[in-house]
Amino acid sequence: MPLSDFTVKSRLRDYRVAFQEPGDYLPRLAAASESFFVVDENVWRLHKDGVLKPLCGLPVSVLPISEDLKSLESVRLLYDRIIEKTPKKNMRLVSIGGGITQDITGFAASTLYRGVNWTFIPTTLLAQADSCIGGKTSLNYKNYKNLVGTFYPPSEVCISSSFLPTLKEPDYLSGLGEMAKLAIIGGREPAEAFAGAAEKLLSRDQAALASFLREALEIKKGYIEEDEFDSGRRNILNFGHCFGHALESATDFAVPHGLAVVYGMLLANIVARRRGLLSPASEAFMRGRILLPVLGGRAWDARAGADAVVSNMRKDKKRTGNQLALVMALDDFKMLRVSDLEESEARTAIEELAGEGGGTAG
Repeated sequence: MPLSDFTVKSRLRDYRVAFQEPGDYLPRLAAASESFFVVDENVWRLHKDGVLKPLCGLPVSVLPISEDLKSLESVRLLYDRIIEKTPKKNMRLVSIGGGITQDITGFAASTLYRGVNWTFIPTTLLAQADSCIGGKTSLNYKNYKNLVGTFYPPSEVCISSSFLPTLKEPDYLSGLGEMAKLAIIGGREPAEAFAGAAEKLLSRDQAALASFLREALEIKKGYIEEDEFDSGRRNILNFGHCFGHALESATDFAVPHGLAVVYGMLLANIVARRRGLLSPASEAFMRGRILLPVLGGRAWDARAGADAVVSNMRKDKKRTGNQLALVMALDDFKMLRVSDLEESEARTAIEELAGEGGGTAG
């Protein structure tokens, strides 16, 4: 059964999220004379002779994509390519790729002419299930992750299953990691449903994947519509990110974002259990039924020592005091954000998880 479209409400502009295949929207976008396409290099290589064939001969900027290219310099290069095509205020940028392509294109769209229309076509599970809604654009600056950015939602989001079969396993699991996070944030019922469907999701069962992807977006939608500009309740969506971003930086981004978030949730749960806020039984449920299956037995990266991770946690842009920020899950699946995490607590959690092998079951 096709998934139903929905609208995300925004004080900047409401935008539609449509579940369509490329043949439903690419001809329309390709026929518009004001469209300028920005495509992830890998996506272009894999799909230029297939679903993206309608774009051949059109203004297309193919971008090499990696975490170290999510920068102001990449945006500047994109400006230059757009300017070469004599852009107009009524132009539309069409971003086709994952979250990094989204960030670069969204930031460019939010600043060019003080804002032009843009369409996002997410091609990774991570982007489809999480980052495609919310309106954030984020760029890295020097050694600081996501330090620079804007709030600027796309005009529309088109989600297509056609791009997912070509995802490599780590990228697919990365998307499942963010879906797992949203299931836990959603409460006991979504968390238990995700746990029950874990085997199907890991085997890429299309019906299960579509259902839980839609559920993840609905959960996130409730948070971003209530707190669009990240000043309060929306911070809960950073569950797993406080440790996760630091882990990414400590390993030079060898750990994919969604899997780093899974490690981050495991670490946050250790802190919560040690503080007496999360029972061993609840921690064991999340760990054994949801989080470890997504990690697929991956061992802890040796580069992610306590010193390296804590050093990067100090650079967290959401940090407001001398201590560290953390979002934790509680026994009733409520979430708690604190700003009093001691470095010693973080080190203890990291040493405990790393000592157990990180993602292994032993």
